[in-house]
Amino acid sequence: MNAREVLAISYQALENAVAGVHDDQWDAATPCSQWTVAQVVQHAAADQLVWAGALGVGPGPAYDPFSPSGSIEGGAAELVKNAVEVGTAAWATVSDDTATVPTPLPHGELPTPVAMVMCALDALVHAWDVAIATGQPSPIGDEVAGHLLDAARQVVEPLRQWGAYAAVVEAGGDSSATPVADELLRYLGRTPA
Repeated sequence: MNAREVLAISYQALENAVAGVHDDQWDAATPCSQWTVAQVVQHAAADQLVWAGALGVGPGPAYDPFSPSGSIEGGAAELVKNAVEVGTAAWATVSDDTATVPTPLPHGELPTPVAMVMCALDALVHAWDVAIATGQPSPIGDEVAGHLLDAARQVVEPLRQWGAYAAVVEAGGDSSATPVADELLRYLGRTPA
């Protein structure tokens, strides 16, 4: 599996998770304790527009991704579909032999595969937040989680100081048989159960 496949899987997972939200679940609490399902969806969509903007495509979001209102005009599925389309178009401008690309992260430019997988990580972890908050199955499989965890270990630590990720959640008991998806979620400050 390459970085483009990881990104495509992540985008599909985000769209699927949003499509699975019932009308009475938009105000439900999520693993992002300060945000509702609607706010996580807004944040996830805006983040993809920010990534696209860093690559020179699109104007970026019309709102602050870190202050989502929870009010989605035009529908959540449309909001996410647009963000995925813009994100896909932005990454299509990057050839496979491009060494580095600009990112919206404080790191600046990153190796292209790492940047692409970090963009995917953002989409997939928020797909997980939405899925878990609304009783859907986890969209994170171990194969894709392995790619995401590798990239996260290269990039996430300095982002914790700005609250982008919570502290690592320690595994209880014998963690030698822990699924990679659970390891990823704990690394990102989430409790897999």
